[in-house]
Amino acid sequence: MPLVGVRVAEHDRARVVLYGPAGIGKTALATALAERAGTALVLAPQPADADVPGAGLAELRAAAGLPCLPAGDGLKGRALAVETMRALSGLLVVDNAQWLDQVSAELIGFAIRHAPELRVVVAERANRRPVRGVAICGEEAVRGPLSPLSPDDVAELLAHNGFRYRWAGRVHALSGGNPGLALEFGAALAGRGPVAAVPLPEAVRRTIGARLGELDAAVLRTLRLAALAERPTLAVLHRAGGVDLAEVDDLVVVDELDGVSFPAGAVAATLTADIPYADRLTLHRDLAHAVDDPVQRTRHRALAVSVPDQELADDLEQAAAVVRDQGNRRLAAELSLLAAQRTPPADEDTLMRRAGDAAVDAGHSGLAERAWNAARLVLDRSTDPRQRLRVRLALADSAGQAMTDVDDQLAAALADAGDDPDLIAVVRLWEAVRANIAGDPVTARDLAREAVGLTVHDMAVRARALTVQARMERVLGLPDSSALDEALALAGAGIDVHDTPEYLAVRHAVFDDRLTVARSRLLVLLPAAQRAGAVDDVVDVLRSLAEVDGRAGRCGPALSYARRALELTASAGLSPGPAWYTAAVAETAGGTFERAVAYARRGAVASEQEQDRIYLSRCLHALGVVRLVTAASDEAVAVLSRVRELEDEQRVGDPSILRWHADLAEALIAVGDPTAEPLLVTTRERAVELGRDGVVAMLDRSAGIAAGSAAQLRSVAGRFTALGLLVEAGRTLLALASVQRRARRRGSARSVLVEAAELFDRLDARPWSALAAQRLRHLEPMDGDLTRTEARLAELVNAGATNQQAASALSVSVKTVEATLTRVYRKLGVHSRAQLVARLARR
Repeated sequence: MPLVGVRVAEHDRARVVLYGPAGIGKTALATALAERAGTALVLAPQPADADVPGAGLAELRAAAGLPCLPAGDGLKGRALAVETMRALSGLLVVDNAQWLDQVSAELIGFAIRHAPELRVVVAERANRRPVRGVAICGEEAVRGPLSPLSPDDVAELLAHNGFRYRWAGRVHALSGGNPGLALEFGAALAGRGPVAAVPLPEAVRRTIGARLGELDAAVLRTLRLAALAERPTLAVLHRAGGVDLAEVDDLVVVDELDGVSFPAGAVAATLTADIPYADRLTLHRDLAHAVDDPVQRTRHRALAVSVPDQELADDLEQAAAVVRDQGNRRLAAELSLLAAQRTPPADEDTLMRRAGDAAVDAGHSGLAERAWNAARLVLDRSTDPRQRLRVRLALADSAGQAMTDVDDQLAAALADAGDDPDLIAVVRLWEAVRANIAGDPVTARDLAREAVGLTVHDMAVRARALTVQARMERVLGLPDSSALDEALALAGAGIDVHDTPEYLAVRHAVFDDRLTVARSRLLVLLPAAQRAGAVDDVVDVLRSLAEVDGRAGRCGPALSYARRALELTASAGLSPGPAWYTAAVAETAGGTFERAVAYARRGAVASEQEQDRIYLSRCLHALGVVRLVTAASDEAVAVLSRVRELEDEQRVGDPSILRWHADLAEALIAVGDPTAEPLLVTTRERAVELGRDGVVAMLDRSAGIAAGSAAQLRSVAGRFTALGLLVEAGRTLLALASVQRRARRRGSARSVLVEAAELFDRLDARPWSALAAQRLRHLEPMDGDLTRTEARLAELVNAGATNQQAASALSVSVKTVEATLTRVYRKLGVHSRAQLVARLARR
C-alpha cells in the first residue's frame, strides 16, 4: 500500500518490534521490510499455535530445513534455538507474534543474542506492552506503537485502492488513521453518493468489539457514557457513575482539561451500536443528571425518552436556537431533529417546521445523513411546497461541490415549486450554482438572471441571484451590468456569507490585486461566518485569506489559513477539491513544492470525481506552476494546455480569474514552441482592455523571458512590488537572473539571485528561498562579487575571529555581522565557517 516506503525508512534497523492495534499496518510494514532485505524468512503463527509449547520454534526449524526435534525450555531447547538462528541469514520476520507460544518466544529471544548478524523484525498485535516482541528482541527494540496515518495519508490510501477522495475526511475521523479500518470504511462507502450515510462495517465492528470484550463491565459502561455524551469530561463521567479510564488509553484520549475523546470515531460508533435500547435510555438519564450545560441536559433528557413530549420539544427548539446563535449548526441540527421527533404528531405544522430547521442546519454543516433523516420527515408527510422545497435544497446544500449528484433533488424541487414565481426563482438559483460548478458560466448567468426576474417577494433570493449573475459576468469578461451594486443595496439577513454580494466584492478585489482591501474585509467576514455556523462559509473565507496572504508574501499566515480550511473540510466531510487547491497554492508560496504538487494532483482527481470543472482547472494550474518553476517544462506545457482547454470550454473571458496564460506562455517559451507569442499578444490586449494590471505584468514577464530583456524584467519586478505581489516580484528576479546567466553576465546574475533570496527569506517563502539558493550554487562562486565589508569579514573569519571579535573590528553590531556573514555564505556557495575557510584556502 502507499506510504509504506516512509515507514520502512523509519523502521529499517537491525532489531525492531512493531506493535499496535489490529489494522494499523504492522504486517504490511513487516512485509515491506522483508522485501527490502531480499533474503528473509517469515514466521506467522496462528491462534491455535499459542498454547502449544515449542510450536513456533518447530515451524521455524522446518522452514530453515532443519529436523523438527522436540524442544523444551532447558539447555537442550536453547541449543536447538541457537542452531536454528545460526542457520538463518538476512532477515527473520515474526508476524502475528501475539500468537507465538511463550516457550518459543523465550528460546528465540535467547538464540538471537548469539546471531548478531541476523536482523529481526517482530510484528505483534498489542495495545500496550508487546510482551512477545520484548521477549524476542528486548526492550531496546521497541520504539513505541505504529503511529496512525494523517488525513492526507488516508486520502492517498483510499485513492490507491480506488475509493473517492470525498470520503477521506470522514474516513480518517472514523478510523483514527488506522489503515485497516480506513480500508474497511472505504469499501463500505464504495459506490455511494456524497449524501449517503456512513455505515459501520461488520469487520470494523468485530475488530473493535474484540478489544471492548476484554474490558471490565464498569470500564465498558464508562466508555458507553463517553460515546453518548457530546463533550464528555472525567468529572461528568464520574458523576454519571463512571470509573477510571487509565487502562484504555489506546481507546480514548484525555486532554489537559480532562476532556475525553475517541481518536477513532469507529470506537464510539461500535460502543453506541452495541448498547441495548433500555440501557441506552438509562445511560442518557444518568448523563442528564451529570452534565452542567443546560443545552446538553436538554439533549440527554430527550434521548432518555421515546415518546412525544410537547414541553420537552419546546425546550429542544429553544436549545437549538441558542447553539445556532453560537455558530454550532451541527448541534443545532441534532437538537432540531430531536425537537421534531418529540413533537406530538397532532401538531403537524410545528413538527414539519422543526424538521425543516434540522435539515437546513445539517445541510449547512455538511451532515448529509442527518439532513436526509430530517428531510424524510418532511417529504414523507408534508404537502406544503415551501416546506418540501426547503428540505430538498438543504439536501443539495449538503452535497457541496458534487452538485451533479443531486439533479433528482433539483428536478423534484422544481415540481414542488409549482407556479409560484418566488419558489421557481429559488430552484433556478440553485440550477445556476450547479451550472457554474459544472463549468458553464453562460447558462449559470442566464439562470441567475431568470431567478432575478422571477423574484417577487423574497429579496434574499434576489440578492443572491444578482450576486451569481455578477460573478458570472466577471468570469465571462462582460461589461459591468450593475448587478453587484444592486445586490449590495438589497443585502440582508438570510444569505450565507460566501453567497453574499459583500463576499463577491471581496473576490473582485482579489482579482483586481487590491489585496489590502480584500484582506481587511475578509477579516471582518471571518467572525461573521463563524457566528453563522455554516462550515462552508468559514472554509471559503479562510481559503480567500490564504490566497490573499500568499500572493502578498505573508507566507506563514497563508499556510496557517490553508491548513485550518483543510481541517474544517475534512472534519465536516466537505468536497475536498477547493481546500486542496488552496493548500497547493499556500504550499507553493511558503511550504514545499513537493507538498504543493501532492495537494494539486489530489485536488484535480477529487474535482474530476465530482465533475467540478472550476477546481479541476485551478488544481491543474497550481500543478503546472510548480512544474514550470522546477524546470519540468514539458510536463508544465501538458498540464497548462489542459487548463487552457478547460477554461476555453467554460468560456472564461477575464484573464484575472485564473492567471494561467503567462505561465503557459513561459512554459511554451522554455520548450521552444512559437505559439507562445500569439497567446501573449491576444491575452495582453484583453487584459489591458479590462484594466488587469497584475495580469499584464505577468504577461510582460513572459515576454521579457522570450526576448532575453533584462531591462524589461527589472521593470516588471518593480511593477509587481508596487502592486504588492511580492512573491511574483521575487519570481521575476529569478527569471532576470536566468536571462543574465544565459548572457554570461554571471556576476550580475549572482547579485540578482542574492536579491531574490533575501526577498524570499523576508517573506518566509521557503520553497522559493531554496530555489534561489540552488541556482546560486549552480553559479561558480567568485570572490570578486563580495563587497569591501563582506571581504573584510571573510578574512576575519578565516583568521579565526568570532562574531563578537569581528563586530569589534568592523565597528558594527553582532547582528550586522551575522547578516553580512549570511550574504557571504550565499555568494560563495558555502554553509558554514569551516566551508568558508576551506573555500578561501583554494583561492
